Amino acid sequence: MATNKKRVLVPDIFGMAGLDVFRKRDDVEVATFPGTAAGNPFRQRLQELGEVNAVALGGTPFGRQERDATRGLQVVARIGVGYDAVDVPALTEKKIPLMVAGTANSPSVAEHAIFLMMTLAKRAAHFHAMVQEGRWGTDRMKLLPVDLLGKTLLIVGFGRIGTRTAKRGLAMEMNVLVYDPYVSPDAVRAAGCEPVAELDAGLPRADFVTIHCPKTPETVGMLDARRLGLMKPSAILVSTARGGIIVEPALHAALTGGKLAAAGLDVFEQEPTPKDNPLLKLPNFISSPHMAGVTTEAVMRMAEVTAQNMLSVLDGRPNRDNVINKEVLG
Repeated sequence: MATNKKRVLVPDIFGMAGLDVFRKRDDVEVATFPGTAAGNPFRQRLQELGEVNAVALGGTPFGRQERDATRGLQVVARIGVGYDAVDVPALTEKKIPLMVAGTANSPSVAEHAIFLMMTLAKRAAHFHAMVQEGRWGTDRMKLLPVDLLGKTLLIVGFGRIGTRTAKRGLAMEMNVLVYDPYVSPDAVRAAGCEPVAELDAGLPRADFVTIHCPKTPETVGMLDARRLGLMKPSAILVSTARGGIIVEPALHAALTGGKLAAAGLDVFEQEPTPKDNPLLKLPNFISSPHMAGVTTEAVMRMAEVTAQNMLSVLDGRPNRDNVINKEVLG
């Protein structure tokens, strides 16, 4: 690598919009790694390259071993907003900022949350099978769909995605409750929603619950058997956040025991989730393969923002709004 160039390492599935940002710079060299690489293969790629000044990550974990496998590292950027696979303290120790893609995929995730809710409420899979199997005349009126109109939606986590989900719920004339201990009640009210101080107080009121909080030690296992038991038997639960926030065996028990009407997950405790996950066999459960924030448009937006994030650090003007460990900035 020429001494006057900075090397950035991105997955081979990095969006073209991000590559276009780099192509406009004659002081940047782009290297790639297989998007599925993790562990030793990824570390070997870092060692092979030697000096790497910026790394962009999809789902690849990044910790001390990866940090120490290269030299000259100035920034790590997630092509998304979740960072539970990144060892933030390991980066902070070396004053390396971790950056996320801001709001680039927030509208897509909010749309997917509403999609899961509507798919379950309108019994889309059930009705599609009915038409395919010629049961239109015999079964059409046996299991009616429900409306979102006038229903109560509880949003858990009122950040970039939760706030956008709230707007969509309000547009569908739902009553929107918000639980987020880190957001002021006044901010929730200003958004046209009702704050609830305790999750346990909001769950029994909700017809729909959607999870949008980060995965932290505080939120792992947050929706356990006890809390699922607080929900209405007619309620629908969806999550586009992170696997492990909802306890899957407890969810299965609630769905099979008549304690919960339906659920939809875009995220699982283990990903990919095993084909024999008992949730996948339930008629009142739907899933997607962690794709809520991965649309054609979001991929381009995330790649562009990620490239800009990386360059902002390399240029000495980091975009503070997208830095997770702001203490490294001084």
